[in-house]
Amino acid sequence: MSYLTSLLRDLPLYLLSLPVLLMAFSVHETAHGYTAYRLGDPTARSLGRLTLNPIKHIDPFGFICMMIFHVGWAKPVPVNARYFKNPKRDMALTGAAGPLSNLALAIIHLVILRIVMLFLTDACYDEAVTFVLSTGQTVYKGSLIFTIYSLIVYLLYLGIVMNISLAIFNLIPVPPFDGSRIFYAVLPQKLYWGVMKYERIIMMVMLVLFFFGFLETPLAWIFNKVTNGLFFVSGMYAGEAFTVPGLPVDFGFSKTYGVLEVMLTYIEQLLTLAF
Repeated sequence: MSYLTSLLRDLPLYLLSLPVLLMAFSVHETAHGYTAYRLGDPTARSLGRLTLNPIKHIDPFGFICMMIFHVGWAKPVPVNARYFKNPKRDMALTGAAGPLSNLALAIIHLVILRIVMLFLTDACYDEAVTFVLSTGQTVYKGSLIFTIYSLIVYLLYLGIVMNISLAIFNLIPVPPFDGSRIFYAVLPQKLYWGVMKYERIIMMVMLVLFFFGFLETPLAWIFNKVTNGLFFVSGMYAGEAFTVPGLPVDFGFSKTYGVLEVMLTYIEQLLTLAF
């Protein structure tokens, strides 16, 4: 399968991801600007960047990368450290605000998803079982209500994984990422200026590593640990086991997580067939 064919196949997923992605970027950059403003820098406010309007924050290339690779960036909010009382500390706080806002947004989506699944686990269990039994035999056509419920669940799930991805990616402790501002805050002054001299070179090296996939494995490992940890804490993995009558298979899921996985898979199947 060519890359273009794969891209076209996944186009419905990219389009479905669009509102979630725009919200993630907008909250991230607004958090930077608002934190800087509270610390004394009016730059972002004067440029109209203290807004959740996504048009103000989109970086076209970073936006495309986030949609396709689930790692990306927005147009950086300008910050003028001369307004800060403690530049190194305040730059670190401003830098941390973006990733932390995405982590908070991911947790909000997870809490809503957990509440939704309290009602949908039993309501959608029979159709989930039917979907599992039909796998490999025929394309399952769910009821309208099951499809609507599954779509809601899928959007909430996207809100979790995309915000976690954006937070982790931006916490890389080298320029141009937010993590570099946090990292620089703990460096001795002499070492700080030494690193700053090579900031542009470090940035180019990181982009090359990212382009050739060298960062994919460590970032995926961190992503999985954070995501699984949040799902565990939420109680999504706990409770009665997910079983399918007639199939003597241990799925290793709780009933809640099993139904969730089926709903996500069902929507992905529909999106694949949509193009």
